[in-house]
Amino acid sequence: MRELRILSPTAILGYGFPEDSFKKGLEKEPDLIAVDAGSTDPGPYYLGAGVSFTDKTAVKRDLKLMIKAGQQQGIPVIIGTAGGAGGTPHLKWCTKIVREIAQEEDLKFNLATIEAEQDRQFIMDKFKAGGISALAPASEITKEELEESTRIVGQMGVEPIIKALDQEAEVILAGRAYDPTVFASLCIKEGFPAGLALHMGKIMECASIAANPGSGSDCMFGILREDHFILEPLNPERKCTTTSVAAHTLYEKANPRKLHGPGGIIDLTETEFEEYDERSVKVSGSKFIEGDKYTIKLEGAKKIGYRTISIAGTRDPIMIKELDHTIEVVKDTVKDNFTDLSEADYDLIFRVYGKDGVMGQLEPNSEIKSHEVAIIIEVIAKTQDLANTICSFARSTMLHYGYPGRVATAGNLAFPYSPSDLKAGEVYEFNLHHLIEVDDPCELFPIKIKEV
Repeated sequence: MRELRILSPTAILGYGFPEDSFKKGLEKEPDLIAVDAGSTDPGPYYLGAGVSFTDKTAVKRDLKLMIKAGQQQGIPVIIGTAGGAGGTPHLKWCTKIVREIAQEEDLKFNLATIEAEQDRQFIMDKFKAGGISALAPASEITKEELEESTRIVGQMGVEPIIKALDQEAEVILAGRAYDPTVFASLCIKEGFPAGLALHMGKIMECASIAANPGSGSDCMFGILREDHFILEPLNPERKCTTTSVAAHTLYEKANPRKLHGPGGIIDLTETEFEEYDERSVKVSGSKFIEGDKYTIKLEGAKKIGYRTISIAGTRDPIMIKELDHTIEVVKDTVKDNFTDLSEADYDLIFRVYGKDGVMGQLEPNSEIKSHEVAIIIEVIAKTQDLANTICSFARSTMLHYGYPGRVATAGNLAFPYSPSDLKAGEVYEFNLHHLIEVDDPCELFPIKIKEV
């Protein structure tokens, strides 16, 4: 029976994995080692600022084990969304690490880098021609938003990676990529069904999170055949169950049966999950439906200011009872003392953990039942100095405010850190969550191949 065998070491490059699990995977003679290196989950800062949310030392450790194993076994190693966000600075950062490994380990191989960062003028021209549309729940993009974008990336499909494989790349570093592509590309190139290949990639990109107990820092092994695939965790302490695999298939999806991606939809309407053995699950029935048009998702970030935060706690039941009132008084006092500033100059935010710090206005329980709460005072302003000023004033006002029923004569808040005000620097927000129509799936993603 024809099959392809794939090793996924970790959920995100730099999250680590046990070497014993990795060795067990190599003993199963994989045809590919692949890993997803990024996500939008950590928020827009990393895309906008051009830095990685993973640590260089940790990334280098994972990459060294993977690349050396790939060279020893003569199989490709593919990395998607290099550097965490997949823009040009992220790709360069990861490429530098790979070159260091090649030099230190005396390795020589063909390295392909695939750019995903988009030229803003090119995107603007596409916008003017009506080639960009909103992806729900985003609103239609405007010229002003495009101009304010610090960085824009496109989320590539399998085609650029297949093209790099066709050019005999041994190690592939892709910029921003649709998560399953690093696993599915070789499979689709070799003629396996796209629906099964992409569905398997969708699960394997998080490695052993789809096992029980789940872990993003442990290895998963996949075997793709013509009409099904099999998933097995490589740590004997874990096992895949139909529930764990199905649950991971469905998470983070608006429609659990239709998974949209570059060029079409993974259709799970007829998908079946079956126990293969006591630690493995067999999945079948997944299909890929090509779209009428080939669209690529665009992600963009823009800088909106600078942040300063102050973290405090209170255990005073009277203050906790009067907390909403206290926060409103502090906001009004700030406004009264800085009358030369408008609402556009700064944003003063209070997050109360123990009340509604996680859910905010969506929190269904209005009554505070905690004996203590944590209060984060956050200010976003046009400059760091202004953020510092507003945060300092809000913090000192709250610290000494005489709320109704107050008994204490000292400060109202306990601060775990000194200095109490922490300068968090630049703040970004996502401003593009849109689709761009292309004639060629590779046109936005130039490939360079060099021997390193």
